[in-house]
Amino acid sequence: MTRALITIDTELSASRQQAGMAWQDNLRHSLTGSTNVGDYGIGWQMDRMEAHGIRGVFFVDPMPGLIHGPDLVARMVEPILSRGHEVQVHIHTEWLQWAKDSPVDGRTGRNIGDFTLADQVALLGWARDTLVAAGAPGPNAFRAGNYGANDDTLRALARLGILWDSSYNADYAGRPCHITLPSETVDPVWREGVLEAPVAGIWDRPDHFRPAQVCALSVAEMVQGLTHAARDGAHSFIVVSHSFEMLSRDRMRPNRLVMKRFEALCAAIAADERVVASGFADLPVPTPSASAVRPRLAASHIRTAWRVAEQGFATLVYEKGLFPA
Repeated sequence: MTRALITIDTELSASRQQAGMAWQDNLRHSLTGSTNVGDYGIGWQMDRMEAHGIRGVFFVDPMPGLIHGPDLVARMVEPILSRGHEVQVHIHTEWLQWAKDSPVDGRTGRNIGDFTLADQVALLGWARDTLVAAGAPGPNAFRAGNYGANDDTLRALARLGILWDSSYNADYAGRPCHITLPSETVDPVWREGVLEAPVAGIWDRPDHFRPAQVCALSVAEMVQGLTHAARDGAHSFIVVSHSFEMLSRDRMRPNRLVMKRFEALCAAIAADERVVASGFADLPVPTPSASAVRPRLAASHIRTAWRVAEQGFATLVYEKGLFPA
């Protein structure tokens, strides 16, 4: 069976913090997904996953708790745990610039990979402990904000006993993902004492990787990518979304194109007998000798052209708001 993981990077907006937005409003825009016509954040995502029998993986960033306190982190975690979904560790180190009491003595950096190994251990340990204090079970997986991890990140995770990392996205390799891994890696592979589970994706044109992110692939690309992975016997197919991804970029309107993609993904996972929804808590561990290299879904000019046209239309409707959504 190919394990399908729907992973949601769950985070407040550092740019809205920079602009002076209150954390309550940031939470409402970034997690609840509140608009004038309804809420389309993590609650909506859990509704759709649960309708198809899927348990989601929420990579929760506790770093805003350094500025706004532990109650904020508890408010991020509680709705996820109360519905039986999985909480794992996420970090956006941009938040350190506002922290008065820092785990790394005031040092700052945009990405976790900008820090020394010792500082990464301190930051990751703080994030893990903060999520646990907020009620989450001990996490066993991590994803770096901006995919900005490096090999020291894997070493730090190994020291902390966190088994899985899912920071490798071939579209970000070298900018700013600096995990040493062949770009052809599809299945999880042992690196520096942890299992690196790459973000899934397809070739959308020859030699150009397109990640399996809900806002990045059309329904046809996502479903065909999943089907290809199942047919090829892939270990897993890891999809990325965000807590605010069902909204327009200004977070004022629902983006019904992206919502349609999310719904279609859930339905495709439920319908394919070769695929089972999974989290990292129950993800099978491959043997150290298992090959991680597999062919991805080949490029199709027709699929790519359709997505480009579809997203152009969606930009007019949902981003610019030129027509009623």
